[in-house]
Amino acid sequence: MKFRDMPYSRPDLEAVKQELAGMTEELKAAADYECAKSVFLRKDRLERQITTVSTIASIRHSIDTRDEFYDGEAKFWNEKMPELQEYLNEWTEALLDSPFRSDFEKEYGSVVFINAELDKKSFSKEIIPDMQKENNLVREYEKLLASAQIPFEGGVYTLSQMTPFKNDPDDARRLAAWKAEGQWYKDNQDKLDRYYDELVHLRDGMGKKLGLSRYTKLGYYRMTRNCYDEHDIDKFREAVREYLVPIADRIRRKQAERNGMEYPLSFSDMQLEFRDGNPKPVGTAEDILNAGSVFYDELSPETSEFFRKMRDMELLDVLSTEGKEGGGYCTGLPDYGVPFIFANFNGTQGDVEVVTHEAGHAFAEYINESRVPLSTVWPSMESCEVHSMSMEFFAWPWAEKFFGDDTEKYLYSHLASALTFIPYGTMVDHFQHIVYEKPDMTPKERHGVWKELLGIYMPWVRLDGEIPFYAEGEGWQRQHHIYSFPFYYIDYCLAQTVSLMFWDMIMKDRKNAWDTYMAYTKQGGSRVFTELLENAGLRSPFDREVMKEVCADAGKWLDEHEIEQQFDYCMMSCTH
Repeated sequence: MKFRDMPYSRPDLEAVKQELAGMTEELKAAADYECAKSVFLRKDRLERQITTVSTIASIRHSIDTRDEFYDGEAKFWNEKMPELQEYLNEWTEALLDSPFRSDFEKEYGSVVFINAELDKKSFSKEIIPDMQKENNLVREYEKLLASAQIPFEGGVYTLSQMTPFKNDPDDARRLAAWKAEGQWYKDNQDKLDRYYDELVHLRDGMGKKLGLSRYTKLGYYRMTRNCYDEHDIDKFREAVREYLVPIADRIRRKQAERNGMEYPLSFSDMQLEFRDGNPKPVGTAEDILNAGSVFYDELSPETSEFFRKMRDMELLDVLSTEGKEGGGYCTGLPDYGVPFIFANFNGTQGDVEVVTHEAGHAFAEYINESRVPLSTVWPSMESCEVHSMSMEFFAWPWAEKFFGDDTEKYLYSHLASALTFIPYGTMVDHFQHIVYEKPDMTPKERHGVWKELLGIYMPWVRLDGEIPFYAEGEGWQRQHHIYSFPFYYIDYCLAQTVSLMFWDMIMKDRKNAWDTYMAYTKQGGSRVFTELLENAGLRSPFDREVMKEVCADAGKWLDEHEIEQQFDYCMMSCTH
């Protein structure tokens, strides 16, 4: 069945609530483990059904936010999911208190209960109205971004469609594009400030209602931080500042020198990696997907089967169209045993990274879709991002099929971007910690914090006011995770560190690297992040020596492969 043919009808959630309540009582009354397991499996099937139908509505809404029917369904789910959470929480409490807990742990693993404890800590009936309001505020923010219509050179463009102009080799045109985009944000500054201010105070209030001194702890519970805490993140930030920021700074200095630009770089100039233009994929969107098919066909039998099914069932929606939400994501449709990829192609190298990054998520979901319970199909978010970011590096030997004559530039750009991203992503996380520690800051004070952090984590950027919005410390408002998924960004940084370990392995022994990747991925969400790594023979990104080593190895490769030099393909030669 193709995605467009998958039926959708709004379920009777009152009946679902009663069914959940009945199952909870059955679990409490179970006379033996077999009875308890039977109701446990029925509850899992029900959860799969609800997840599938709500996800179909969400996907179709994100494809066209102007669609009145699915806009209404998005509102419905935003209102009703927090209400449903009350019944799920009662189920969770019964499961945690079950006399057969040890039997469940033996069959399904302890992570089910570790995460259930976090779920219990992150919810009470008292915060249901707050959760509903939070969902609606996030929805308004995302609709605002999706509605952007930016006048430029006689045309009108969405935020995603502006990206090629923001990468243009012509300095004046590129700067004009950055200013035009920044002006749209400035024109909507009041809304952006108001949405976030309301969200911060709302979330702070939820934390206090749950007996927590601030939202940060609740944010960690909601992000399923089940094997590390704020202190571990503090240490990771320190390692980023000590080992990575200097290497990233060196990359940016070389970029300025290569392009004949002033250092520090302006936001506009930072976006241009090579004077003759950034690497671009060859061909149309269909050509990129076809190249992806070749890559996955030749990578392994499992990836071949997976990507063919994705295309046959039309489970990729990648074109940038009017009314479409920005960004990209992967999600799952449990009743059909398949994932779905949403993206916005815009003619840049990011289009290829959709086919590798989001498909890395999708592949992991695909090979784990039969896991029970549903909560163990996906691991926690930082674990998931390892799947995607590492898959990008596995595509290196096939890069020429995607980039043609720009292959050398792409390989350099991809590795350099991985290194320069981690300081930015760490800054996003640091910013959020400060915001939720001081929820009563004014919008102006928050912008000041962002500007100060730019000087620490991105000293290569010039804050001279040339591009209003960005240079005034307001650029964080374009990072939708900050509004929509608080504290979901350090996950990318932890995962990128692990992906650089995979890059190092690929350079030395690609078969061994793939075997390790599969050993990691096949575990699904059966363990916590650090255990998934350990079981696959991988080191922890919280180990300072790991950061030091991967930075040194990647930095050395970039030094040896300056774009003016001839790239050596021998180490990456394909045997297919």
